[in-house]
Amino acid sequence: MSIWSQAKKMAAVTPDERNRYVDFLRAVSILVVVTGHWLVVALYYHDGSLTPGNLMEVRPETQWLTWLFQVMPIFFIVGGYANAVSQESARRRGVGYAGWLAARLHRLVTPLLALILGWAALAATFYFAGVSGDVTRLASRAALIPIWFLAIYIAVVMLAPATYIVWRRWGFASFWAFAALGALGDVAFFALDLKWIGWSNYFWVWLSLHHLGYAWRDGRMGSPVRLIIYSALGLLALMLLMLKGPYPLAMVGSPDGTLSNTTPPKITLLALGICQFGLLLAIESPMRRMLSGLRLWAATVLINSMIMTLYLWHVTVLVIIVALAYLAGGLGLGLEPGSLEWWLSRPIWIALLYAVLLPVTFLLAPLERRARAVDAPVPAAARQVGGAILICLGVALLALFGFGSSPLPGLDIAAFVAVIVGCGISGLLPGFK
Repeated sequence: MSIWSQAKKMAAVTPDERNRYVDFLRAVSILVVVTGHWLVVALYYHDGSLTPGNLMEVRPETQWLTWLFQVMPIFFIVGGYANAVSQESARRRGVGYAGWLAARLHRLVTPLLALILGWAALAATFYFAGVSGDVTRLASRAALIPIWFLAIYIAVVMLAPATYIVWRRWGFASFWAFAALGALGDVAFFALDLKWIGWSNYFWVWLSLHHLGYAWRDGRMGSPVRLIIYSALGLLALMLLMLKGPYPLAMVGSPDGTLSNTTPPKITLLALGICQFGLLLAIESPMRRMLSGLRLWAATVLINSMIMTLYLWHVTVLVIIVALAYLAGGLGLGLEPGSLEWWLSRPIWIALLYAVLLPVTFLLAPLERRARAVDAPVPAAARQVGGAILICLGVALLALFGFGSSPLPGLDIAAFVAVIVGCGISGLLPGFK
């Protein structure tokens, strides 16, 4: 049976009560992120050398596009909705925190582990082949940058049962509390020059957006008219922060090399998320009617069945294609970034990358779809949390520095070991007791 036939079969038996729009937004968000990452790469092969670049640096006028392509706020909102649903289901089935967390970690970490093991093996091969550590670091860091998301999302998932209780007790007051902490983090970062406090916004900003998913699940976001008003207010707040505050225009990366809305997260991401989410939720009813059709829903099911694999491997595919093009004398990389010819070639460039990514995804996605064995022992909650913290730490370091040359000797190996040991402690590796 083809993978499309399997998707249609699963789509046909979807319960009527499932909110298909949640899955649709998750799928579209990931595709937008993948396409945006590929689009922003501005490589230029000239006179036998390859110059790496970023479109927002080469053409600063394109920075406004990041307001469209920065959709991680939507992914966290969707995650909040999904985590609320899964917790409600766990309670009905009598599954405690440990059992719930084991299932969530299995789904998130299994495809991540495949990517990290793959790059560790490749880095070791490079090392013994005499490849420069700087080259290894450049390639692996580029490929592993997307995993930063999982470092924080896993932490948000671990906290989800507690934050859901907070939401059920205090409602929007808890959302505003997280948002206020995010604003205070920005004040500390900019006004008081306490940069280390600003880094706490990896929690406050993303937890605020995750909370909006709880509000959506509980049906407390209001009518379409109210949602449009929320969206307009979010846009107004975002523009005021940009025009009157110290925040840069770009919502992804750091084009000027000094300041970023994402590293660490700023409240601009919260304003952007409210703007985007208000518009998207305002059209929920017609979209749910559209998703009642088999084809669109089956496509959504298909993408969601391999969504982590698609996301995690898309930059690795980019690195491989660029390396092959470089070895082929800069084939396809000789157009000046931002030129008319370069823009006209982007559809071909993105189509080529998808043509390579999809077979890779189909090959590796069974790891993601494989459910946790029903009779598998459930480690104690404290053990899982401890292991997950190690995983998050290792993942964050690998996203920052990759393999190869690193600020401290052996840091990449220590980060890799942290991930492996964390997986073992959490019960995610077979035979690890």
